[in-house]
Amino acid sequence: MRISIWPGAEHSFAEVLSMARHAAGTGWDGVWFADHFMPNDEDDTGPILECGSVVAALAAAVPRVRIGTLVYGNTYRHPAVVANMAATVDHISDGRFVLGVGAGWQVNEHREYGITLPPKRELIDRFEEAVQVMLGLLREPRTTVRGRYYEVVDAVCEPKPVQNPLPLLIGAKGEQRMLGIVAKYADMWNAWGLPSVIKHKSDVLDRFCAEIGRDSKAISRTAQALVAVDGPIPDGLGATPVIGGSRSKLADAIAEYRAIGLDELIIPDDLLGTGAAKLAAMDTILELVRG
Repeated sequence: MRISIWPGAEHSFAEVLSMARHAAGTGWDGVWFADHFMPNDEDDTGPILECGSVVAALAAAVPRVRIGTLVYGNTYRHPAVVANMAATVDHISDGRFVLGVGAGWQVNEHREYGITLPPKRELIDRFEEAVQVMLGLLREPRTTVRGRYYEVVDAVCEPKPVQNPLPLLIGAKGEQRMLGIVAKYADMWNAWGLPSVIKHKSDVLDRFCAEIGRDSKAISRTAQALVAVDGPIPDGLGATPVIGGSRSKLADAIAEYRAIGLDELIIPDDLLGTGAAKLAAMDTILELVRG
């Protein structure tokens, strides 16, 4: 099972870079970064680094590990623009980029920036068309998609990514439509959840794959939960999944993820402390995963 770190977008770039370089130097497999512009709470004034700029910088400054977006919100950029961004970052990283995308959801970002957040049905319709545009541009010499929301005609994206194909990750949990889109288009799937939740969603994804005749093993499964390495799990986290609280409990949770066939466990840094303590927590997590 692969292990990756997910630095918070609220940190300074120096701190993000420190975590990423520590991950690269100690044997972690990847670094992911979220696509947001402000905190998702009443106090929206906290600093947030822009995702596309950060992954490009990490691709240039951090060796070995895979770099990915978790995930680009489709409503924020035209999919043809995203495809060109992804191809460029793959060149900067010499073939280590993962394009993670999702339908988009955070209300305050759309409201403050005047970006339309469509009703759910349209949001997902737009997303599926966008995926078709991105995959076409990244994998075909020319692409034509004449959709209801996006139209590209005989369009090019050059240079193509170093990777052939560049992996497409879709972040999704919806069992009616979104996991069906994952089954149809994605190389990788991501969701928040404890092992029982991820197992259930993964089974649903398998059923969608069976319906269209796709080998479900072709889709890599990734998931994340907050991690408490030592000490009690803090209050006030609501429905956010959390594992650990002690090293033995964390080891048990890691074993559960491995048992359900998870391919990659992604660790948000929220509960890992600060400075040297955070890097030490990363070392402990890596030791437990590697066994």
